[in-house]
Amino acid sequence: MESRPIIALDFSTLPQVTHFLDQFKDEPLFVKVGLELFYQNGPEIVTQLKQLGHDVFLDLKLHDIPNTVQRSMKGIAAMGVDMINVHAAGGKSMMEAAMEGLLSGTPTGNQPPKLIAVTQLTSTTQTMMQQYQLISVSLMESVLHYAKLTQSAGLDGVVCSALEAKSIREATGKEFLCVTPGIRLAGSDVGDQKRIATPSSARESGASMIVVGRPITQAADPVAAYHAIKEQWQGGDKKHD
Repeated sequence: MESRPIIALDFSTLPQVTHFLDQFKDEPLFVKVGLELFYQNGPEIVTQLKQLGHDVFLDLKLHDIPNTVQRSMKGIAAMGVDMINVHAAGGKSMMEAAMEGLLSGTPTGNQPPKLIAVTQLTSTTQTMMQQYQLISVSLMESVLHYAKLTQSAGLDGVVCSALEAKSIREATGKEFLCVTPGIRLAGSDVGDQKRIATPSSARESGASMIVVGRPITQAADPVAAYHAIKEQWQGGDKKHD
C-alpha cells in the first residue's frame, strides 16, 4: 500500500502548481498530472516535478489502436514518470502493446513505470454505463471483467472505485494494484464524482493507492487537508478511538 495519498494537481499552469507545492516546503509528494495540466504545459511539467523530488502519476488514459499506444508509451517511458494508465476498454492487444512500448522505452537500469488500466470512471454510475455504453451487466461485473482482462494483459493494476477494490482483490490477488480516485472526507462536497469513499473506507476495502484532488487543492489549508486525509488513509483515525 502506498502510504501517501496521490494529489491530483487540478491546475492549468505551472505558476499555479508551483504556488501550491511551495506550501508543502520540502515534503516529497506523489502527484497526479492529468489532461488539463499536461496538455497546457507539455512534458516539461513532468520534468520539473521530478526535479523537485516528487513521484508522478501521468494520468493520460491512453485509448487508441495498439501501434499508436505502443509508440506513445515508448516516449512516455523516457519521461521518467512513475505510473501511467490506459483505458481497459481498448482491449487486451492494446494493453499488451502499451506494456511493450513502456518496457522498450525505459532507459537501461531504470525501473519501468507502473502501468494500470481504467475500468469504469468514478464519475460513471451503473445507469450511465448501461445507457451510454450499452453494457447490460452490472457495474461491478463490468469492472471485474476489465480487471481480469487487465491482469491477463500483464499490467500492474487498475483504476477503480474503492467500492470495487475488495472484489477485485479477491479475483486478482493482493499484488494487483487497485488505484482509487473519488476519495472524499465524510460530509464533504462530492462534485462530479458518483462512486466515492472516505480514505478510511478505501483502506478497509483493500485499495492500494488513493487519488485525491479538490478536497486538497481547493481546501482553505491544503497542507492541513492533505495530512488529515493521509492520517485517515494510514489508519491514524483508529488510533484516536
